Amino acid sequence: QWQLEESGGGLVQPGGSLTLSCAASGFTLETYAIGWFRQAPGKEREGVSCISSRSGVKDYVDSVKGRFTISRDNANNKVYLQMNSLAPEDTAVYYCAATAYCSGYLSSAYDYWGKGTQVTVSS
Repeated sequence: QWQLEESGGGLVQPGGSLTLSCAASGFTLETYAIGWFRQAPGKEREGVSCISSRSGVKDYVDSVKGRFTISRDNANNKVYLQMNSLAPEDTAVYYCAATAYCSGYLSSAYDYWGKGTQVTVSS
C-alpha cells in the first residue's frame, strides 16, 4: 500500500524552529517530486514548497522564502521541511504530497497525500 506519513509537528514559540519529515512506504520517493502544503483553520489549503525528484530543484512560496528549507534523503525515502523563524500565521496542519513534477500547487496534480501533522506557533 502506497503511503505518505508526516511527523515532527508540535507546539513552538514564535521565532522557533521545527523540522517536519515526510516518510514514504510502499513506493520509492526518489521518483516523485514532493510538495508540502498547509491548511490553517478556516482557510483553504495552500502550497508551501516543492522539491523535484532527481535534480532536487526547490521551490518556495513567497511567504516562507528565507525561512523554510525543503530537502530530501532518497536513501531513507524521506523529505524534510525545516522551518525557522516561525510565526503565528504559520500555524496549520502540514501535509506532504507526491507528484510527477513541481509545477505549482494545484492539489489535483498531486497523487498521494499524507494525513498531516499539526504545527502550532504560539507563546
